[in-house]
Amino acid sequence: MLKNKKIFILGASSDIGVEVVKEFISNNWLVYAHYNKNIRSLKKLNLKNKKLKLLQFDLSNFNKLDVFCKKISKIGFHSYINLVGYLDNKSFFNSKLNETVKSLKINTLLPIFIQRSLLKKMSKQNFGRILNISSIGVKYGGSEFTFNYSFAKHALEYFPSIYKKLAKRNVLINILRVGVVNTKLLRKVKGKNIRKRVKLIPMQRMAKAKEISKMIYNLSSEKNTYISGEVITIAGGE
Repeated sequence: MLKNKKIFILGASSDIGVEVVKEFISNNWLVYAHYNKNIRSLKKLNLKNKKLKLLQFDLSNFNKLDVFCKKISKIGFHSYINLVGYLDNKSFFNSKLNETVKSLKINTLLPIFIQRSLLKKMSKQNFGRILNISSIGVKYGGSEFTFNYSFAKHALEYFPSIYKKLAKRNVLINILRVGVVNTKLLRKVKGKNIRKRVKLIPMQRMAKAKEISKMIYNLSSEKNTYISGEVITIAGGE
């Protein structure tokens, strides 16, 4: 049994992120929850629970990444979840190079470099669970105005060969490809006809954030004992 279980959740202030925080706290984990500006929902939880610590970091501030990584790498986490979802509502034809690069940095590169900074301690302690959250848009090409977001999530699904070596040290790394969820982020997508989109889902409904959080917990806690190097989809049959 793990003792003093600690998890770092990147992008914890999202609707799904808040549910994930609750899930881990209820299972006696010490949760370090990252946010940038959206602190309101996390602050409410923080006032109620001593097992939640808040960490602020602007993922667009690329120059401060090394300092942030050094800070969190000293803590010694057992689990890391990347829930970052930066959406700029740019289409394939109207996105500029710097905008696509920014999306890649925030949604893919910085989360992976943060993940890398935690791996050495996970390997030494013979336990680590890492889960990167991708999108069903990777499968279908995304919608018209999610080119940069979907492209970045596609890059996130790349598995470096080192992940197989880490599995020998009980460090398990997976991707969870999430379908349509009833969240604020979904409603921010430009030109999104939610009713029309839901009709494409075999189960004919959006997922609830709570449903996603339970799957995330199963894959990124001690409940996961043998799954690694997989892209797992939770999308109502899509």
